[in-house]
Amino acid sequence: MYKIVRKKDLAPNIFEADILAPRVANSAQPGQFIIVVADEEGERIPLTICDYDKEEGTVNIVVQPMGCSTQKLATLEEGDYVKDFVGPLGRPSEFVNEDIEELKKKKILFVAGGVGTAPVYPQARWFHEHGIGVDVVLGAKTKDLVILEDKLGAVAENLYVCTDDGSYGFSGMVTAMIEELVVNQGKHYDLVISIGPMIMMKFVCLLTEKLGIKTIVSLNPIMVDGTGMCGACRVSIGDETKFACVDGPEFDGHLVDFNEALRRQAQYKSEEIKSKEEYEEKCRCKCQQQGGAK
Repeated sequence: MYKIVRKKDLAPNIFEADILAPRVANSAQPGQFIIVVADEEGERIPLTICDYDKEEGTVNIVVQPMGCSTQKLATLEEGDYVKDFVGPLGRPSEFVNEDIEELKKKKILFVAGGVGTAPVYPQARWFHEHGIGVDVVLGAKTKDLVILEDKLGAVAENLYVCTDDGSYGFSGMVTAMIEELVVNQGKHYDLVISIGPMIMMKFVCLLTEKLGIKTIVSLNPIMVDGTGMCGACRVSIGDETKFACVDGPEFDGHLVDFNEALRRQAQYKSEEIKSKEEYEEKCRCKCQQQGGAK
């Protein structure tokens, strides 16, 4: 059992939680993920690591409840426990093994979208801790859904916030912000690391390929069991078949078959909707029973 030592709402239907898991915190590296199971009936939920504190032994996760399992997770509060918290899993970001002096010669742009902002933070922080400045584009649909702005602002050399509806920061999607920086302002980047919704990463890669900028993406959104056993996260990377959970989650974005990945992401949609409806009905019945017992 793993204790929730802190929980905080970040935006409507998005929260963060610090889980006491010393072994995971001690081994975690940027780019990796964990598997969390809320209770005995819960499913495996793969979540990228947002932050980790080796001294306190905690791992920070950011959750946007969508299906039955993440909704169960959302009902837990500080002091409660999750049944399982396994990790770190997946391969760390490639840059953690690169020569620091060589990395200092590169100009890197992170592109974060929605809850994909969570795994961008530990990567940007890693660069900051090694004395390397990076730029970050932080995108959200509306102002209310912008998360981790303060934390990213503290570790990024330049932070560019944009919203699809123009309610905050730059008006437009992250791709428009990239064009503004590269095409209109003449900024040069050697590498783009993009993490967010699958469709966002697809269009970021289409743009950066056109601009000639190497791009890395995280395919965490298509993971299911996180071990490669289910095969649900198979993805074509160039001429090779890879598994996002064991070979990734990060890959060369220009080699990813995003159309295939998007189809895989949608393969359990009907089952997820049914499970969510059954869970909500169960909760309603439980509330009615409790109300009648008073």
